[in-house]
Amino acid sequence: MVHVLSSRTLLRPVDPERSRTFYGETLGLDVYREFGTGPERGTVYFLGGGFLEVSGRAERAPSPGIRLWLQVADVAAAYDELRARGVEVVREPRQEPWGLIEMWITDPDGNDIVLVEVPADHPLRYRP
Repeated sequence: MVHVLSSRTLLRPVDPERSRTFYGETLGLDVYREFGTGPERGTVYFLGGGFLEVSGRAERAPSPGIRLWLQVADVAAAYDELRARGVEVVREPRQEPWGLIEMWITDPDGNDIVLVEVPADHPLRYRP
């Protein structure tokens, strides 16, 4: 069995500076580390228990299928904050049949981002 010590999601954006502005300034993710120089340098952001690396450059936007799942404490507050920053909300916050409260946005390359709130009474809050 492979013993995984760490993991991260890698994005190769069409416009790296635009994506760094979105993730670093618009979403307000904290930087874990940066490497390289110039517009295609790498920036790694904290994602709670994981990391998001924005580095390199893609020739075209990625195919659909990638979705970032970001748990937040309060989806309604995130909705207000992101709308105030000019982020287009694809789907407003609502409680799903499985009990989570979700809101959907996209990044500048069209990658889907799901902001999720786990209600206090949801089973994900409990450990058996």
